[in-house]
Amino acid sequence: MPGGVSSPVRAFKSVGGEPVVFDRVKGAYAWDVDGNKYIDYVGSWGPAIVGHANDEVLDYLRQTLEKGTSFGAPGPLENVLAQQVIDAVPSVEMVRFTNSGTEACMGMLRLVRAFTKRDTIIKFDGCYHGHADSFLVQAGSGVATLGLPDSPGVPAGATKGTMVATYNDLASVEAILKVNDVAAVILEPVVGNSGFIKPTKEFLVGLRELTTKYGALLVFDEVMTGFRIAYGGAQQYFGVTPDVTTMGKVIGGGLPVGAYGGRKDIMELVAPAGPMYQAGTLSGNPLAMAAGIKTLEILRRPGAYEHLEAITSKLINGILAAGREKGHAVTGGSIAGMFGFFFNEGPVNSFADASKSDTKKFGRWHRLMLERGVYLAPSQYEAGFTSLAHTDADVDKTIEIAKEVFSLL
Repeated sequence: MPGGVSSPVRAFKSVGGEPVVFDRVKGAYAWDVDGNKYIDYVGSWGPAIVGHANDEVLDYLRQTLEKGTSFGAPGPLENVLAQQVIDAVPSVEMVRFTNSGTEACMGMLRLVRAFTKRDTIIKFDGCYHGHADSFLVQAGSGVATLGLPDSPGVPAGATKGTMVATYNDLASVEAILKVNDVAAVILEPVVGNSGFIKPTKEFLVGLRELTTKYGALLVFDEVMTGFRIAYGGAQQYFGVTPDVTTMGKVIGGGLPVGAYGGRKDIMELVAPAGPMYQAGTLSGNPLAMAAGIKTLEILRRPGAYEHLEAITSKLINGILAAGREKGHAVTGGSIAGMFGFFFNEGPVNSFADASKSDTKKFGRWHRLMLERGVYLAPSQYEAGFTSLAHTDADVDKTIEIAKEVFSLL
């Protein structure tokens, strides 16, 4: 396997040392092949919001497994999860399931161009929307971690229609909209692939107003934020409704899944209802649907998001206080079960701000935390995640370890 991994950021290239090889996970914890136990704040990069290997999710998966692993035909669970998504996410009137967030964003991209009959899109520096050619322009996530502004093998023609604006900067967006016929403005409503970066409410409201003014669609990539920062995603949390939404991670409950959805008049262009072609052999897989259905059921229970908010804010505030007490420049924040911090004076409102962080210090911090049993995203440019399984005791232990580690840097 190239680099010994199946996805680049897992290789620990930006933090040094050898990657941890997991043997099993349960609740808030992971165990490596040598038997070492870790408090896990990666959560399979977001899906494990109810905790790893949740007993209720596993039981429902076993029941579903007895009926078969894949149908290649319509199944009832697709309809159940589709209705749950439509009921929860303000922008979604129809939804198409895929097998990954990248695949969802690929379908979304073709859809917005088909609907508007325009080719140009606007994305933001440091926002990652999967590894499709059109999006690998000033992308975040593994691209930022590896220091690659874009990727070899992407033809110039593939990115000709991709324009890049600055996150939290409406003027940079309107400057492009004024002189281009733009199909869509696409963004992570809370950035998680350049580290954790919040938008201002004015920025999101302004994007809604600008896209309407110039006849472009507004797309929220909620692969990371969907069902994580609120049950209805960032669009519910901030009260700004896009035209199209992409999703993944949480809606599959730990199994491979993605989805894109939006207004009915837009989604009816998708085949077979309309001419915009997109397909997938394993799309709507019954196991992924089952895990997603049970996960969303658990998230609807009273107190779920209150727990995530309390546990995560306690964690990030404790880490920041510990760092500042030891004289380190740190800044960060959280929303519900998503968090992040930078070795940076702050504030961090864009990828340009994030790129000023001390990544070498982060690498040392990550290694020392790992050696003490805390598993964090192996990159300064990735958000962290908590779950319903994380406890106050887990957070207290993490903060105590962080205090020790900050004193060693």
